[in-house]
Amino acid sequence: MADVAAHITGTVWKIEIKVGQQVSAGDTLVILESMKMEMPVEAEEAGLVVEIRCRESQSVNEGDVLVVLG
Repeated sequence: MADVAAHITGTVWKIEIKVGQQVSAGDTLVILESMKMEMPVEAEEAGLVVEIRCRESQSVNEGDVLVVLG
C-alpha cells in the first residue's frame, strides 16, 4: 500500500480517479487549489486506487493522505 499525500495546504478542486482504477506513475490523481493556482497531485508509482480519503471542495493540509494505492 502507498499513501499519496497533499504536498501543499489548499482545497481539493477536482478528483481525477475512482476507486478500483489502475494508475501509472505520473498520473494526476487529485488537483488542489491554493492561492488561485491549480497544483496536481500525481502518483509516484503505479497501482490500484484502493481508497479516496478526500472530497471535492474539502480543505486539506500539507501531509494529509488523499489517496491510498495498493
